[in-house]
Amino acid sequence: MKRFIEGADRGQSTLFPECVEDWGEDNPVRVIDVFVDELDLAELGFGGVDREATGRPSYHPSVLLKLYIYGYLNRVQSSRRLEREAGRNVEVMWLTGRLIPDHKTIANFRKDNGRAIRLVCARFVALCRAMGLFAEEASVAIDGSTRWEHEHLLESVQRRLDAHPEKMRQRRETVEHPFGTIKARMGATHFLMKTLPWVAAEMALHVLAYNLTRVMNIMGIQPLMAAMRA
Repeated sequence: MKRFIEGADRGQSTLFPECVEDWGEDNPVRVIDVFVDELDLAELGFGGVDREATGRPSYHPSVLLKLYIYGYLNRVQSSRRLEREAGRNVEVMWLTGRLIPDHKTIANFRKDNGRAIRLVCARFVALCRAMGLFAEEASVAIDGSTRWEHEHLLESVQRRLDAHPEKMRQRRETVEHPFGTIKARMGATHFLMKTLPWVAAEMALHVLAYNLTRVMNIMGIQPLMAAMRA
């Protein structure tokens, strides 16, 4: 095949770099790896941090947390899809050390560690605040699902907006873009889980993925990793 760009020979010993580290220093998986490694998972409340003396060996929670953060960062939320990615995606192989947890193990981790996952999201928000990425005043979106018997609350909100029209402009600039982007990233299914505690954990993963993406775009991979290690 002359005068065409040719690919590598499939019969050679490897199609990839000899060392996975050769994939480059600016890959987002490195941020996920450093972020999780810097967390005290036991303090956050994750189960299975300490090795059991007896019984079948289990996956360390850091492996499953990294897998989930990667999945939500790349719009792969299903436990079955995450299992497939662990067996074929080179980035995930690097992140998990080529471990391939089964989909039930992956699903149970999200189900059993909802509160700890929400705290992980809060830790990243705290890191952003420590880096000075948040303004002094934060806007809160108005809940459009407020029930009709609370109409007086809506009227009170409207009066405050009428008195301070700049607040609506601030909301458009700081709130509507994040929620619109998160909703688009979630896709048509939105949430895969049911009941408030599990949905809250899933929402925390969506928010964490959004925040990670924004901060990586603002700061860059290497500066963010350095701030996480500081």
